[in-house]
Amino acid sequence: MTETGETNGTASGDRANDEVWIVGATGRVGRGVAARLVARGLTVVPVGRSRERMAAAGAEAGLPADAKAVVADSAERIADEVVRGRPRVVVNTMGDYAVTAPVIARACMSGGGHYVDQANDVVAVEGLLALHDEAVRAGSTLVTGAGFGVLATEALVAKLCEERPVPHRVRVDSVASVDVEAGALGTALATGIVDALVMGGRRYENGRPVAARLGADPRRLIFPDGTSAKSAGAASGELIAAHAASGAPFVTATSALAPSSPLLRAVLPLLGRLLSVPALRRHAVGLLGRVTVNAAPRPRAHSWGHAVVEWPDGTRREGWLRAGEGMGYTADVTATVTELLAGGSSRPGAWTPAAALGPGLAATAGGTFVLDRPSPAPGAPLGDAPGEPQ
Repeated sequence: MTETGETNGTASGDRANDEVWIVGATGRVGRGVAARLVARGLTVVPVGRSRERMAAAGAEAGLPADAKAVVADSAERIADEVVRGRPRVVVNTMGDYAVTAPVIARACMSGGGHYVDQANDVVAVEGLLALHDEAVRAGSTLVTGAGFGVLATEALVAKLCEERPVPHRVRVDSVASVDVEAGALGTALATGIVDALVMGGRRYENGRPVAARLGADPRRLIFPDGTSAKSAGAASGELIAAHAASGAPFVTATSALAPSSPLLRAVLPLLGRLLSVPALRRHAVGLLGRVTVNAAPRPRAHSWGHAVVEWPDGTRREGWLRAGEGMGYTADVTATVTELLAGGSSRPGAWTPAAALGPGLAATAGGTFVLDRPSPAPGAPLGDAPGEPQ
């Protein structure tokens, strides 16, 4: 595998070339995206810290042994290589998106290239969307939240609101069903977990974001196939995207990843305050990232996005987005977005995925819409939590 960054020079010129760089190509989503894009005939360049691990990941994705790779060990060094190499699209799967996304995205914009990530925390998503005007001026498209949670719920809200006035209230629920890989959790996932604890919950009331308890409004969702799962309130990219897609003054978002038990919800505010101390946050991320887990099959056959939209006149619509295994669908979404951007199907600016490419993207990536079909007991609260604000 030909290595750049530390050894060979990179491509030069005034315009982006046809390469797609995968940052974090040795991770689970990175490997999945690389394999999908290689199969679709795109020129894929792995980017990471270890030449050996990138060679193995490249071989798994179907890249030849002498394929180009970029060795860089930080967002800043990756950005330097992007400025020199001018790839068409950079896919960031390295995590810690609140820190890494703006650095790498700005490097993409310097050469008119595009950027994609899978961020799903409020700070990271809002941070990238704040680059909208810069991206328009640069002629670049930046897409954040290109994964199951954000797209599955955002696309549903957009579908349910098509050709209708602005609704009064929206609720979205994200319930991924994931095959667990054996091994360490890793820094990217650990950072997301710790930052979610620090952020706590959030919802929109009267059009403004307000703080809420992490795990508020717990409920059991019954899916169209008869299976069920618990979810609870969280501050997430789903919340930001649902508010933007609907314009509704009242928006809540829940996730199956949020704690729903009363005991956990009682102690989380204190834990979040402790982890807001930078030194404790770094220590917690390091410890959690080294935790090893055993392989386990997904708990359900499908991952489900869910949305309920209500209008001032009492009209109510409800819908679902059915997808496969959650991490696989995230890789499908990222690969589809990347292929479209590389092929010129984009408009400049910073967007969430359905805002950039339309709600049909969710189906193009392999999801199935189930619209205007309520569950047997839609959004049933678990009994010990307040309802949505009235």
